[in-house]
Amino acid sequence: MSAMEPRRLPRNVWIVGLVSLFNDISSEMIYPLLPLFLTGVLKASRTSLGVVEGVAEALASLLKVFSGVLSDRFRTRKVPMLLGYGLSLASRPVLASAGGWGSVFGARLVDRTGKGIRTAPRDAVIADSTAPELRGRAFGVHRALDTAGAAVGPAIAALLLSSTTIGIRGIFWLSLLPGVLALVLIPLLRDKVPDSPPRGRGPSLGEAVRLGGAYRDFLVVTALFTLANSSDTFLLLKAREAGFSVAGVTGVYTLFNLFYAAISGPVGVWADGWGRRRVVLLSFFYYGAVYAGFALAGSPASVLLLFVLYGPFQAVEEGVKKAYLSELIPGSLMGSGMGLYHAVRGLALLPASLLTGGLWDALGPGWALGADALLATAVGCLFALLTRRRKGGEAVP
Repeated sequence: MSAMEPRRLPRNVWIVGLVSLFNDISSEMIYPLLPLFLTGVLKASRTSLGVVEGVAEALASLLKVFSGVLSDRFRTRKVPMLLGYGLSLASRPVLASAGGWGSVFGARLVDRTGKGIRTAPRDAVIADSTAPELRGRAFGVHRALDTAGAAVGPAIAALLLSSTTIGIRGIFWLSLLPGVLALVLIPLLRDKVPDSPPRGRGPSLGEAVRLGGAYRDFLVVTALFTLANSSDTFLLLKAREAGFSVAGVTGVYTLFNLFYAAISGPVGVWADGWGRRRVVLLSFFYYGAVYAGFALAGSPASVLLLFVLYGPFQAVEEGVKKAYLSELIPGSLMGSGMGLYHAVRGLALLPASLLTGGLWDALGPGWALGADALLATAVGCLFALLTRRRKGGEAVP
């Protein structure tokens, strides 16, 4: 690592980025259409949408812990990544042929199981391969490539829906092609897992759980914030209810991802310089303001603007937070620590999505999204208090 050229990112970061690029083209051809497919084609309720998304993410989260621990213990990131991306690819035909919301539920369980297996080892590859002072940039570049795929996927779907008669199910079938490209790139990665302390056994989940107070505090903050950060499928429903067509919803999502991709790299560099803790703190209040806007928005123009404004938050959520987290975890426990973080996030998504879906059905989108905004703001205050308290005795990045 010391021989690495200054400011130059390692090969593994770019390979992981390309894997995420192609996988996200595949998954995001589906994602913006999923709530419309469930509530429009299959006539499911918003609460059912919350069940599908929440339970699927919760199951994935449990697997993120164990895949991270196993990737530390067996000193390989590639094997769980291959298995995880392969399972997600296998879910596409199940979704395309679904005849009811139960089949969609099953397909999403398989897809999220794949994500649960691959996510912690994937993030650990980036941290393992990159010097600490460049991790904000590395996670930002990865997020930019990932999000570029998330922009291309719905753009392809919107183009096909508006110019052909292929339909939503046809889009689901075509999503297999970029997924295969993602899978064939993974063997090109080089495992660089740090050595474990000589204790006669590999890293364990217990060691990750017993990490320092700053890490533990961040997990608490993450759990509480995730209760306010329900599935983005609800924002897509908001766009549909504001007056966008099915193709229009995919177009809005494409614009969001284009801006998100463009800003991810610069946000990572900015966080490396200004301070990752400060950027993470700011993101909680920013999220609260954007969600308050979604709660009040009623016109297509206002919803479109809010999707663009939502991009900078996601750049922090999926890039800077991981770089910040990597500073709180020893190298030998990077996979385990990342896995536990992802598990906390995903498990909290179950009640988050259920609550948002239930509030939406009972009181409408304004109350559901407004509650998310208030909770996010409160969590920002808690994070400020916890990190300020620790500045006196324990270093805070």
